[in-house]
Amino acid sequence: MNDDQLLRYSRHILLDQIGIEGQQALLDAQVLVIGAGGLGSPAAMYLAASGVGRLTLVDDDTVDLTNLQRQIAHTTQRVGQPKVVSARSTLVDINPDIEVIALQERVSGARLAGLVAGATVVLDCTDNFATRHAVNRACVAHKVPLVSGAVIRFDGQVSVFDPRTGTQPCYSCLFPQDQQFTDEACSTMGVFAPLVGVVGSMQAAEALKLIMGIGASLAGRLLLLDGLHMEWSSMRVARDPACPVCGDESAHCALPI
Repeated sequence: MNDDQLLRYSRHILLDQIGIEGQQALLDAQVLVIGAGGLGSPAAMYLAASGVGRLTLVDDDTVDLTNLQRQIAHTTQRVGQPKVVSARSTLVDINPDIEVIALQERVSGARLAGLVAGATVVLDCTDNFATRHAVNRACVAHKVPLVSGAVIRFDGQVSVFDPRTGTQPCYSCLFPQDQQFTDEACSTMGVFAPLVGVVGSMQAAEALKLIMGIGASLAGRLLLLDGLHMEWSSMRVARDPACPVCGDESAHCALPI
């Protein structure tokens, strides 16, 4: 760590739980952020500011005027640009010392598996169940911790799914992939802008803790936010031994990533 980095990250280094070692772990980390919208914007910005050495952003969408109410990585001048390109500009302005890789694509299959396998931690900042389940399967297969967030209307949720121990639940234990869930889009249901900032920032915090190995993560817990009344609640999530993704018989199941 050079003198500029010691100064830039000094407020982290002052924390006994982080110190030089923790900050170096962040600089050495590779984080995959899938989705560069409402959740991905604040999450990636805090990861960049905190000194995560390599950030890979994945999103196939472009910046639209309707995004600007909540997707704070983008600006009016960038309407029409790919979201990952716009977000990369913001992140590099925040911290020019890190590497930011912008992938304008919808990843799946072997491509998704390869990106997940190379990551220290994955943040799911998407807005549909099909992608969330695909990301979860890849994280379980490659034993990479997953930080998941979601916001709609005035409600938010965040959790961590950590397959490294083999004892924690995965996303499919909470939302079984063989059940039908309706995707609720912001374009039709609406979303209270600051809530994506709250949940996205919490995703960044959980990712940073996982990288540095400090504190207790949200693994095994789902944190729920009622933004209209500003009330938090927490529920325990148990691992499902019969889960086709992470359960005891999952190794015998042929599931596409």
